[in-house]
Amino acid sequence: MSMSDPVRHPGDREDGLPLHGSVKRGPVKRWAWFLLGWVMVALGFIGAMLPVMPTTIFLILAAACFSHSSPRFERWLLDHRWFGDPIRRWRENRAIPLKAKIVAIVSMAGGFVVMLLTVAPPLWAALAVAVSLLVCAAYVATRPNG
Repeated sequence: MSMSDPVRHPGDREDGLPLHGSVKRGPVKRWAWFLLGWVMVALGFIGAMLPVMPTTIFLILAAACFSHSSPRFERWLLDHRWFGDPIRRWRENRAIPLKAKIVAIVSMAGGFVVMLLTVAPPLWAALAVAVSLLVCAAYVATRPNG
């Protein structure tokens, strides 16, 4: 194998390309993606334990980070017993299960009401948060059911 031959990793596709992204980056970028991937995994696992924090979005982001840095850990997430299926569904169809959509939108609305009742933000801040949540809710609602 010469210096110009691509390095094969477990889980690479048959054509030698990584699963999703490209790991042919400089070492600093690869390490940055790798570290960011682990930050996303940590946030996702925290979200699995705390009902006020999402899980899946952080793990989707972790898989994307690992696609740029580590096919091994990307494969680990994609094959994970509990988290792999939603990540694969997102990648394949950009789909969100109906139950998850309902939970997400109800949680956004509930969080907004709690904010209004406990923080009493200025009108401009409440409107900014409301618009942001409406945009996010519309995005979630318009994804295919998965």
